[in-house]
Parts: sequence; C-alpha cells; structure tokens
Amino acid sequence: MRWPALSSEALEWRSTRTGLSGRPPARTYVAALVPSIASLPVELPPGLDARAGEASREIARFDAELGGELAPFAAVLLRSESAASSKIERLTASARQIAMAELGAAKYGSNAPSIVANTRAMGAALALSRRPDQDAILAMHEALMAADDPEQAGRWRTEQVWIGGADHSPAGADFVPPHHERVPGAIADLVAFIARTDVAPLAHVAIAHAQFETIHPFTDGNGRTGRALVHAMMHGSGLTRNVTMPLSAGLLADVENYYGALDAYREGRPEVLVDQFVRASTRAVDNGRRLVQDVRTIRAEWDERIQVRRGSRTYDVADLLTRQPVVNAKTLAAQLGITASNVRRHMDALVEAGVVVETRVHRNGVMWSALQVLDALDDFAERAGKRRAGYGVAAPLREP
Repeated sequence: MRWPALSSEALEWRSTRTGLSGRPPARTYVAALVPSIASLPVELPPGLDARAGEASREIARFDAELGGELAPFAAVLLRSESAASSKIERLTASARQIAMAELGAAKYGSNAPSIVANTRAMGAALALSRRPDQDAILAMHEALMAADDPEQAGRWRTEQVWIGGADHSPAGADFVPPHHERVPGAIADLVAFIARTDVAPLAHVAIAHAQFETIHPFTDGNGRTGRALVHAMMHGSGLTRNVTMPLSAGLLADVENYYGALDAYREGRPEVLVDQFVRASTRAVDNGRRLVQDVRTIRAEWDERIQVRRGSRTYDVADLLTRQPVVNAKTLAAQLGITASNVRRHMDALVEAGVVVETRVHRNGVMWSALQVLDALDDFAERAGKRRAGYGVAAPLREP
C-alpha cells in the first residue's frame, strides 16, 4: 500500500532563557508536516486483508454474545479497557483501587482517579460515536482531562509540544508533532477520513488512530483520547454495538512494538500498524472471553453459597457486584433502590456467604468488596501485559 511518509519543516524556537545580549537565543528545530489522508486509497496486502476481515468478524461475534446473554459484563469490560489503556501511559492501579476511586475513596497519590476519568472518557466516546467529529473529540478529551488539567481539557493545543529530548527545547527531540497552528486543519482532514465508508473497519480504525497520535492535538492526554477515538469509530461503524472491546489490553501485550508501529506509519508503512491492531484485537477477544467466563463462574459459585430464599434482593446485589465489585449504601440505593434500612440485611448475608468483605473507609463510611471479581479483573490485566511469543514485529510485512 502506497502511503505518504511525514515530511517536515524547519521552525525557529526561541528559548525563555536570555542570552548575553539580553534576548532569548533562537534555535532551529524540525517539526512534522502531516500529509492529508482524507481521500487517499487504502488497500491492504491480500494476506493482511484476509486476517483483518476475520478479526473484524470475531469482534462482531464477541460483541453480539455480550450484547445478549452476557450484557451485564459490558461495564466490567469498559472499566478493564480503561485500565489497560491507562497502563500504556504508565498509570497503574489495582482493580480494587479503581473501584474505590469510583466511589470517591481513592488513596492519596493513587493513579486510580485518572483511570476512573479514562473510563468516563470511554463512556463519552461511545455516547458520541455516531458523529466522531471535532466537537466529539474535544468532548472526549474534556471528559478525560477535566480533573487533571481543567484549563486545557477540551481544547486544541496552542503551543509546540515534543516527545523525548530536553525539557527546554524541541531541538533534538525524538518526535516533534506539527506546529500548533496546523492542528485545526490536520484534525479537519482526519475527521473527513473518519467519515469515509469505503475503508475496511480495522484498517480504518488503525490509520485514524495513528494519524491522531501523529497530529498530537493536545498538550496532554493524546494517547488515551486516541484510544477512546478507536472505540468511538468501532461503535459508530457497527463493528461493536453493545460493549467496549478490550483492544488496548491487546496492544499492551507489546508496548514497544505498538510504538514501533506508530513510527512505521509515519514512515509511510501503515500496514505495520494495521497488523498490530489485527493481532491486538484477536488477543483482546480471547482475553475478554476468559474474563467473562471467570466472572460467570464466580457468580454461579455465589448462588451455591448464599443462604437466603430465592427471589430475594440479595441476589440482585450479587448481580450488581459482577459489574461493580465495590459498593456502598449509596450505590445500592442508586442502582437497585435498596433503602438504607435494608442494606445491612442483604450485605450481612453476602459477608456470611464469603461473597464480599466489609471495609470501613475514613470519611466514606462502609464499603463492601467482591474480592473474587476484583482478582479476576487483576488477572485480566496481568494477562494483557504478558508478551506473547512472536507477537508483533514493527517491520515491513511480506506477503507469502
């Protein structure tokens, strides 16, 4: 597939540090020029095209299964995908820390609140997926970054940014995205590419994601927003309709090759990144199926241990715990309409059955945690982070 590589332009960088003349010294640096892709033909090598098609069908099957019988696990997968996506950015937290942060009980210094914000961004991506335009992308970023950087959240960057190198200058950086004045035009071109209906789904998603990351339109949060955009596109195209497929968990299997594939895209080899997405989606479907099966098994075991009459609201609480494994009285009231006077009756029965453990959190009252479900989520994240032998190679693809 012929694809234009990045070109560049030389720009002047004036440091904030003053020289002997009393004026800040100027220095030349090179910034990327992103080619227009809105109308470029996208043709994959035959072997990759066939694998991408099969991977897309597996994603659709996975989504259909979860959309029917297993729909309650959609929230679990959304949270897990958000955690995996954040882990690529080195934001790590246990499933329990994340669940507690959702209830406002995060420990000081924990990354969990940022991961919870990422979950909200994923939710915003799905809600806006029917029109992933400039406004939708800004809304995703605002949902993601509102707590961490309210002044910049939901706004295109207005300064030069760079990756690697020195903190005081883009000269010598590993990668310098386009000058900020070029961001609006580059995003408009990307949105036009996203609106196309003639590109195979996984190739469409992979290329749009790479173009977004290359434009790097925000001062921070580009990676997580770019992965939220992936889910918006998958949902908007109908590839997924019911759940967030844990694709970032698949990419997490080899972060170095993920970044290497982005570099290959910028060199004019988008098929390398498409291959990464195909492999990641296959891995993610397998991992997602295992997570769902683990949670289903846990829920069935609970039924054997709970010693209350069938039809009791206690079983509704057990169902809720598969989707939200840490709860408090407010959760039970909001989700199930259980009044404060009845909370103890249900939760004591679940404590006695070994379904939950009770924890008193300072200033947040009593919380109950389903440790088996939390362990299953941590196992999911651990599997996602393990590199599979022979997984992904950031090099030109050769068809047999």
